[in-house]
Amino acid sequence: MSAALDRARALAPTIERLALQAERERTLPAELVTGLADAGLFRFALPRELGGDEADFRQAIEVWEELARADGSTGWTAMANGSAAAAAGAYLSDDAVAKIFGNDPAATVGGQFAPRGTGEREGDGYRVTGSFSFGSGSGHAGYVSAGFIPLEAGQPVMAESGLPDMRVGFIPREQIEFTDGWHVMGLQGTGSYDYEVRQVLIPDGFHFRLFGAEPRRGNPLFRMGMMPMTAAGHASFALGVGRRALDELRDMATSRQRMGDATPLSGKQTFQVGFMQAEARLRAARLLVLDSFDDAYQTVRSGGEVSLGQRALLRAATNLATDAAREACAFAHDKAGTVAIRDGTVLQRCFRDMHTGSQHAFISERVWADCAQALLGTVEEVPGL
Repeated sequence: MSAALDRARALAPTIERLALQAERERTLPAELVTGLADAGLFRFALPRELGGDEADFRQAIEVWEELARADGSTGWTAMANGSAAAAAGAYLSDDAVAKIFGNDPAATVGGQFAPRGTGEREGDGYRVTGSFSFGSGSGHAGYVSAGFIPLEAGQPVMAESGLPDMRVGFIPREQIEFTDGWHVMGLQGTGSYDYEVRQVLIPDGFHFRLFGAEPRRGNPLFRMGMMPMTAAGHASFALGVGRRALDELRDMATSRQRMGDATPLSGKQTFQVGFMQAEARLRAARLLVLDSFDDAYQTVRSGGEVSLGQRALLRAATNLATDAAREACAFAHDKAGTVAIRDGTVLQRCFRDMHTGSQHAFISERVWADCAQALLGTVEEVPGL
């Protein structure tokens, strides 16, 4: 068990105590941000030379899963901030990481990597404009990411892959225009604000290629690019929230007796079957997540190149974890009856958070099809895997 996981477990009571406040404020409360920072949980995936633990996939998954089990919004925010910060630490210049992280344990990155902006070359940088949505963790982030496509004579600059040369830039918070927009059903406490970038100069060194960037420092897993770390974050969030929902349901099963029933939930065979199926699916999904990410990590750690099939399994495992967790939360919500519909209850929050998180563009039916094509050998490359 990693030291970061110990710190996450120690922080869990504080996270649970502040979960409803986070929902009311629609971002993590200052006390919780300080707690995560003091526990090193914004920076644990950063390279050691930047003050991080240089976590591998398994360590990152276990920590984010534990935080999400305590509260979905906190787990989501921590994985969004943590993976974005780790990417910045791996790919940006020495000058950039010094300015972004410095000596502040709370320094982190929020925002969106999707290329929703465009950039015109200007001197030693790009002048970027764009509109962005769902900037998770941007409520407290000192720097905000913004994906963009460079333009030349008004046309996208193309990479060797034949795709646009998509890049991710990092911008000081004071240069961002937040437009909010974060009024949602679940994950209310994540501070996933909409924001605008208007003619902001992003110097060279403060941006990297979304696909094909070479890491300058840190864990060898970043030779795989950003998609696997993003997948690890989504998988861990789902596993944590699904785990909490089933644990809550199990704890009430011997005492919860719905009106008109002759026995508590635990005495009904239909409940027993459904509960065990949900438990087995979630555990099986977790094993696939850990196995596929461990396999990919061992490949890059030994100096090898991760195959398209291995990448497909990472994304398929993430989708499976999301599906299993969503089903677990729906089952728990249904069987708990009126307990789960009351504001402030953990089961209601799990249901809302999981169904909101599963709407993310990273989790979709298209991903299953892309993974199938990769394993069937009908394609040689799938952009985004």
